[in-house]
Amino acid sequence: MSDADQRTRVRMTGNERREQLLEVGRAVFAEKGFEAASIEEIAARAGVSKPVVYEHFGGKEGLYAVVVDREMRALLDRIASALTGGHPRTLLEQAALALLTYIEDESDGFRVLSRDAPLGSGSGTFSSLLNDIASQVEHILAGEFKRLGFQTKLAGMYAQMLVGMVALTGQWWLEERKPTREEVAAHLVNLGWNGLRALDAKPTLHIPTRP
Repeated sequence: MSDADQRTRVRMTGNERREQLLEVGRAVFAEKGFEAASIEEIAARAGVSKPVVYEHFGGKEGLYAVVVDREMRALLDRIASALTGGHPRTLLEQAALALLTYIEDESDGFRVLSRDAPLGSGSGTFSSLLNDIASQVEHILAGEFKRLGFQTKLAGMYAQMLVGMVALTGQWWLEERKPTREEVAAHLVNLGWNGLRALDAKPTLHIPTRP
């Protein structure tokens, strides 16, 4: 490390160093995933020694957990603040556009969230994030189901379906980036909303099934 680098390192406060390591770790996890990322590379990119990373986060798992927690809260806050409309379709449009906007603005963050979490991780996974989002959508659907005379207990299952559809489309759009986020959101809502409007109260399969 050069003298100039050392002087820069000395001038950085503990909080500033922590924020720098979080940004560097976020970029490395997004690029390589948790398993392939290493403390050595994160430390090298930050211009510090490995013990500095261990001092702040205890290891790769600790750094990853903080990065994921931040991204989950940022995405959930975006979606929650976007839900300002009163009509169910408007709320679906706002939720879909909020997710796609996050993907566009924070691509590295979404890559971190949508990659596989380390083994043994009980929280901070993409599935737990989708469950959090689905719980908000479930509240919207429950009101609409009640109005239509459907079983409100099924709202949670339909919320999982809708959120899964949007999330998987978002993963695809992360790399494609075509069409625009507004067009993608419009098509998602077109499928979701028009599908909901034509729901059968008691759907059955039309294909033969095993006895």
